[in-house]
Amino acid sequence: MNNAAAPLNTDKLQTWLDYWSHVHVTGIDLGLERVIPVAEQLEIMRPSAKVITVAGTNGKGSTTTTLAAIFNAQGLNVGLYQSPHIYRFNERVKLAGQEVDDQALIDAFVQVDQARRICNLSLSFFEATTLAAFVIFKQKQCDVWVLEVGLGGRLDVVNVIDPDLAVITNIGLDHTDWLGDTIEKIAFEKAGIIRPNIPVVFGGLQTIPQAIQDKAQQSNAQLYAVNRDYFYQLSEDGQTWNFASSGTTLKFPVGRLALENISTAVAAVLLSGLAISQQAIVQGIERAQLAGRFEVRKIQDKTVIFDAGHNPHGVEFLLKQLRKFLEYNKQYTEVVSIFSMLSDKDIDSVVKLLKNTVLKWKIAPLTVPRAASMEQLQNALQYETVEQFDCIQAAFQSALAETNNNQLILVCGSFHTLEAVWEYLEECQ
Repeated sequence: MNNAAAPLNTDKLQTWLDYWSHVHVTGIDLGLERVIPVAEQLEIMRPSAKVITVAGTNGKGSTTTTLAAIFNAQGLNVGLYQSPHIYRFNERVKLAGQEVDDQALIDAFVQVDQARRICNLSLSFFEATTLAAFVIFKQKQCDVWVLEVGLGGRLDVVNVIDPDLAVITNIGLDHTDWLGDTIEKIAFEKAGIIRPNIPVVFGGLQTIPQAIQDKAQQSNAQLYAVNRDYFYQLSEDGQTWNFASSGTTLKFPVGRLALENISTAVAAVLLSGLAISQQAIVQGIERAQLAGRFEVRKIQDKTVIFDAGHNPHGVEFLLKQLRKFLEYNKQYTEVVSIFSMLSDKDIDSVVKLLKNTVLKWKIAPLTVPRAASMEQLQNALQYETVEQFDCIQAAFQSALAETNNNQLILVCGSFHTLEAVWEYLEECQ
């Protein structure tokens, strides 16, 4: 354990983030043994707020964003915790739809560090920063905490808080080194957020994994599953959709996020026990947006889609949205991808899914420790039209300069790929 002197509350946020990166011996250390005593010391384990915890392989960000937007539209004081961030760390912690400022985070970090020193325990970066978010939510007396699980569920630091409602978006193969190499093993980990006698929403368009069914039954938790207990259907004009459950049908606008995740959020809202009007649901759906989740932008008159899908399940979801987009925007006949990934992801499967859609690939290395090598990317793309660059920014510049009106640019493969492009765009302003 690193017991070096902590920064001061007058130091910069980045100083604190660097500090938390070195307190614990490893970056990922699943388990609640160290977290619980610190959380108890901080007196954050039993919030008076309504707590909704969201786990799942993909769609957590869109689901939590929609939930928070709906509760905010109702006028509730909402604390939203998400990870990872794409550009600023502050993106992870929001109050009433706004990122918290640096000083709020720093003050919370001071409290977390004092608590873990009293307990003589170290915390990983993710553990410390998550507990800091909870400290802020408690201090601000939030009515609702919407919490996105970081990794898995059962042993994730977010699970130190007992939820009043659990949401599992879907189950796919990702983080297999940590969570297991089968759907059922991963489902077991994610089902760990289920508590006795609470409602559980499962939004996956797949057979409900047995591990989730077993955990719900053992906990006497009522399981609500899409296409069994609630249903959604897009209208023919693509502008509205219907949500149906228990003999009631409600009509909502199509938002900017994936309908699969919006419908999961609506199901959770209706099961939350909170008095939420249909108008608030409509407003929340219309307002909810999330960077990097099939985000369409116009840049120098070119259409650019940013999507952070980084595993086969996420890319399947991306392709489903892309096909729908192309159906309504028939002027686009070709896709050029700015592409890079992390080395521990399933690069071959992701490329296999994308290759029938992407005409040309512009690849470059990421500047993070787990970045895939150019050799890894080239091997996965060996039969594709590929252009290699020294950095993502150069690849993106090339795409902007070369694409024509019938081509759209797809930036994908990793959150870090998107971050590199956004940093470039920020520098250009």
